[in-house]
Amino acid sequence: MRPPRSEIKHARGKRAHSRGLWAERLACWLLRLKLYRIVGERVKTRAGEVDIVARKGNTLIIVEVKARRTMREAAEALQPRQQVRLARAAEILLGQQRGQMDLRFDVIQFAPGHLPRHLKDAWRP
Repeated sequence: MRPPRSEIKHARGKRAHSRGLWAERLACWLLRLKLYRIVGERVKTRAGEVDIVARKGNTLIIVEVKARRTMREAAEALQPRQQVRLARAAEILLGQQRGQMDLRFDVIQFAPGHLPRHLKDAWRP
């Protein structure tokens, strides 16, 4: 007998969530290896959550992590609505920093069988 459809959907969601958390941890290590300083992980603001907030030099970097089955799916996963939400969250975070800082939006993509792809300055609001 098959489990109810809601249980299957719930299990799939849990796997996707844990895969996303794993990807975020891996992305932090990748950034550290590139000499970025991690300011925060899963940072919550009034505008929404930011996966990773990093800093390199005088630049505050908002990093969105996308883990999907293929690199193409990961590339297509960042929607315009999410970009607007991240831009609002970034303005809040930028206001909390001391001094004048530049702002950049990066994406790190993960897919099984591929090396992570770090897209610097992936978009501008």
